[in-house]
Amino acid sequence: MAILSKVGTVTTEQPKFHKLSQIYQSTKNLVARKLFDQGWLLYIIGFFLGRAIILSSLSPFALAFLATTIITRKQSAFYVFLFLSIGAISVNLPQTFYIISSGLILMFIYKLFLQKMARVTGPVIAATLVSSVLGRGSYYLIDGNIVMYDAAILATEAVLSAFLIMIFLQSFPYLSNKRPALKVKVEEIICLVILSTAVLTGLVGLSISGIGLEQVGSKYFVLLSAFIAGATVGSAIGVIVGLMLSLVSTFHLYQVSLLALAGLLGGLLKVTNKYGVVVGMFVATTLIGLYQVDMISFQQLLIEASIAAGVFILTPKSLIKKVAAFVPGTEEEKEAQEQYVKKVRNATAERVERFSEMFQALSHSFAYYDLEQKNVEAPSEVDEYLSRVSENTCQTCIKKHQCWVNNFDRTYNVLHDTMESIENHDVSQMNLNVGKLKNFCIKQDQMVDQMRYELSFYQANKRLKQQVKESRKFVSEQLNGVSEVMNNFAKEILKERQEHDWHEEEVKRMIQQLNLNLDRLELYSIDQGNVDIEMTLHFNEYHGEGEKLIAPILSELFGESIVVESEDPVDARSGYRTFNFASIKRYQLTTGVAHAAKNGNFLSGDSYVMLELGKSRYAVAISDGMGNGERAYLESSETLKLLKQILQSGINERVAIQSINSILSLRTSDEIYATLDLAIIDLQEPRANFLKIGASISYIIRSGSVYPVEGSNVPIGILDEFDVEPVNESLKDGDILVMVSDGLLETTRLEENREVWLKRKLKDLETDDPQEIADIILEEVVRSNQNQILDDMTVLVTRIEKSKPKWASFAYPKSV
Repeated sequence: MAILSKVGTVTTEQPKFHKLSQIYQSTKNLVARKLFDQGWLLYIIGFFLGRAIILSSLSPFALAFLATTIITRKQSAFYVFLFLSIGAISVNLPQTFYIISSGLILMFIYKLFLQKMARVTGPVIAATLVSSVLGRGSYYLIDGNIVMYDAAILATEAVLSAFLIMIFLQSFPYLSNKRPALKVKVEEIICLVILSTAVLTGLVGLSISGIGLEQVGSKYFVLLSAFIAGATVGSAIGVIVGLMLSLVSTFHLYQVSLLALAGLLGGLLKVTNKYGVVVGMFVATTLIGLYQVDMISFQQLLIEASIAAGVFILTPKSLIKKVAAFVPGTEEEKEAQEQYVKKVRNATAERVERFSEMFQALSHSFAYYDLEQKNVEAPSEVDEYLSRVSENTCQTCIKKHQCWVNNFDRTYNVLHDTMESIENHDVSQMNLNVGKLKNFCIKQDQMVDQMRYELSFYQANKRLKQQVKESRKFVSEQLNGVSEVMNNFAKEILKERQEHDWHEEEVKRMIQQLNLNLDRLELYSIDQGNVDIEMTLHFNEYHGEGEKLIAPILSELFGESIVVESEDPVDARSGYRTFNFASIKRYQLTTGVAHAAKNGNFLSGDSYVMLELGKSRYAVAISDGMGNGERAYLESSETLKLLKQILQSGINERVAIQSINSILSLRTSDEIYATLDLAIIDLQEPRANFLKIGASISYIIRSGSVYPVEGSNVPIGILDEFDVEPVNESLKDGDILVMVSDGLLETTRLEENREVWLKRKLKDLETDDPQEIADIILEEVVRSNQNQILDDMTVLVTRIEKSKPKWASFAYPKSV
């Protein structure tokens, strides 16, 4: 029973809190709806702007606010005019007359002349200028003669009213629920500050128990600004608010120094909390109050400051954070932008993943269809063939019922065997089957002739189905390759910068010990073999410290070789310099190439490419177009161009070659053939994946021995579909890979075997420099042909060796 009572207590308590939460949320939504959707915020601002007067008689804010409302929310314009008029009535008669008269003139001008215009901003500004002049001028005419001072006041007020429209237009989007979601401009923040200070001037003259509301409001505004944006913005806001209040009355001149000092001290202490900002404001109040003790009441200053501090402390953090998210440069604004970027990134990654899944599903559907049809195609094709044969022979035969109804199995088997013997051109077997056919068929000669005739259609249909099957298989592999690329891309998008506090502190301490000026440090990855660090430093005189000092010490810290992957700028001797440090590749390549065109021509049918794929893979390739000259050059260069683009997209090299073959086979009816000798080298393992499409033998030179690497595929473009058979070879430090085009061996005039000759030449080499090896081999071939170049020839040499950083790492004292 006790347990049940406790459970009952819990279940009765929870709905109460839930109900309170619902009441709070509904009240919050009601207030937001009243203020923003129904326009009550505009009405409240209008009331205070109707009271705002500067320089004793100028009131430019009210008419400008009404004009802005007409441009942006004309449905609320009349009610804004009413609240402006109520605010003016609470001040004095001249203000009331000016606001009502100029407001009515402006609304009449808009209703009669401007309402149907597509663009009303410019005409409304002009109408505001005219309305202000007419409204203030009519008051001066009624009051008496207009002197020069009155004319100056009238013109100044009209120009200010028109000018303030442009400022209020940039502030209005933030007075509704349809606020911009993207980054707020500094100009818009300034416009909001001007609007806020204009509202504060409308508080002048309103007091409770002798406490001026404008004093409390101005101090609260400065406290909020200093807490959100810091000392610089806080002091600037203090100066602006103080100057605006001093325009209302010279008595408020002390507010400039008081609010500016409060914003400065409060901003400096914002790193603590709200109370630190309040302390800064009280320090400023005490200093200014003691200094101006003859002009103002020190006690009144403290009361006003206390009320402002109390309201500031009671302001919810969520509201302050929401306001801070709109101020450029604040942590909240950066966080909001990061959240926005993260949201866009996640949405993009999710969309890419959906596309990847779609392509994967399409790939599986093609593969599943082929698997499903594999076991049923052959019997159906034979049945279709025999039905066509029997349709032209057995339909009119008197023994049709006996052969196909009474003895179906015998008839079917004999015809099937006869078809196979005809297809295989097996004369003896065909004669045997024809003999069996004569035992029961009275039209055996007509049957055999019809089977020969229909066989061509049967074989054509069979070839067509096989081509469709192969094409479907190719499409399945292509879709699967695209799916993998998109899936990997989605994973790259979702990679986030990880926090590595300890390593970051160690790197900062290391830079400090080197007496270098660190400006920015980003540790994107510290995984073994995949270190990725970016830092910006300032140098008065740069002497290669990034490569000589920082990279070796980073290598000591992370326990692997770190090198400078890039630096920007690369030539400046002083100023800021940004470095990208990354893990060194375990192995590196040195390449050399020598080539010559037939008969010394400019264009060679051979093309080659050396391409970096990511951070740890490298591709070297030679393509030989059929023939010589421009046509062969176009064939080979087009093949390598397609290869480069497809490999850089991330598609597997096997699928890439099949794609190139299909493209070259389908894009034109002309015969475009090209060989391809491709080696994909992994610089971390190391190993090489060779794909030879009609290419010559390649060789690996290792410790004085030469090992051949060969393949058996036909050139690209000859067959519509072929299987790529890769050859995988492990590599070692110091290995030299030699790739040659067909022309180099086919034109060598020697009595011995050309491949044996080349293998012997490679074995007898006394150099390991790739460029020297390529030059020597090409020169030897030309010499063997009596210094004639009988065909296009290319030699591509690659040397694999362990990476060695230029500057060795050294130990440094670690922190305890």
